[in-house]
Amino acid sequence: MVSLNLERINSNSPYAVTALKDSMCFRFVTDFGVIYYVSFLEDELMLSDESYQFIIANTNNRKSPRDSKLRRAIMAIVYEFFECSNTTLLYICETGDSKQSMRNRLFEFWFHSSPRKSDFAFMSADIRDADGIQNYAAIIIRLDNPNLKSIVAEFTETIQMLSQKPE
Repeated sequence: MVSLNLERINSNSPYAVTALKDSMCFRFVTDFGVIYYVSFLEDELMLSDESYQFIIANTNNRKSPRDSKLRRAIMAIVYEFFECSNTTLLYICETGDSKQSMRNRLFEFWFHSSPRKSDFAFMSADIRDADGIQNYAAIIIRLDNPNLKSIVAEFTETIQMLSQKPE
């Protein structure tokens, strides 16, 4: 299990981030009273490398106006994850409220507008499930990951397999 340095996170985050005891879950509250949890769960989707699913949750479901501090807080946590680990990060947008397309665009914008984007490979994909619901997924990998090519190939193959309609 990866262990993140909370002091380093807070030195780069505009919001005070706390860690839940003995877990890879972090919490912060925005200036607008929105409570966010950011978690990393070990995931077995990628067989060629250790991987973690990355989760961002607005737990009190309050609206969050354009908050540039939010992006900086989340990216501080993501960058610390990659400071401590050279594994694969898998991001899957939640679909329960049909806002997955907006979440995907926002996260891609956050990532691609960050100052360290050139240190990483970022691949995203969208897949329509059997019910016709559009799902979005992405992987983020450090460019110096020795398994980079096999991870990218595996992600591509997995997306292709999931995109095929069952017969």
